[in-house]
Amino acid sequence: MKKISIICTLVLVMMGCTGIFAQSKGTQSEKEKTAIGTMLDGFNTAAAKADFDTYFNYFADESTFIGTDATEIWDKKAFMVWAKPYFDKKKTWNFKALKRNIYFSKDGKMAWFDELLDTQMKICRGSGVVEKINGTWKVKQYVLSVTVPNDVVDKVVSEKAAIEDVLLQELKKQ
Repeated sequence: MKKISIICTLVLVMMGCTGIFAQSKGTQSEKEKTAIGTMLDGFNTAAAKADFDTYFNYFADESTFIGTDATEIWDKKAFMVWAKPYFDKKKTWNFKALKRNIYFSKDGKMAWFDELLDTQMKICRGSGVVEKINGTWKVKQYVLSVTVPNDVVDKVVSEKAAIEDVLLQELKKQ
C-alpha cells in the first residue's frame, strides 16, 4: 500500500510540474506577443510621425517591404530611398491596428502576424514575418494589402483591368 501511495504521489508531482512548465511556456508566449504588438504599434507610430530613423530601425538589415501596387517590392535600402521624400515632407502614412494575430515558430525565434489596419485607404491588411535578433523583434518582411469587400470586387477588377493588363503581359514575357 505504501508503494502505491508513493507512486501516486510521484505521478501527481510530475503532472503538476508539467502543468507549471506548460503554464510558464504560455506566459512566455504571451509576453512575446505583447512585445511584438508593442513593436508593431511603435513601427506604425514612427511612420505617422514621419520619424524616418525610428521607422527603419524596426526593419532587419535583410528585409522586404511589399506594397499595395503589384510593382512595389523593395529590400530595406530600396524602400528607404522610395520612402525618404515622404518622410522629409512629413507626408507619410498613419496606420492603426484594429485586430492583430501573432503566431510563433516552434523555437520561438520567428513569428508571423496579420492585422487589420485603419488607414487613409480605409481597411487594409498588414502581414509579415518578424525575427528576434539580439533580443529585439525586427521586421523581416512586411506586406501591405488593400482589402476589397466581396460585394464590390467585380467593380474593382474592372477599374484596375486596363492598368494591370499591361503589367500582366510584361510579367508573362519574363
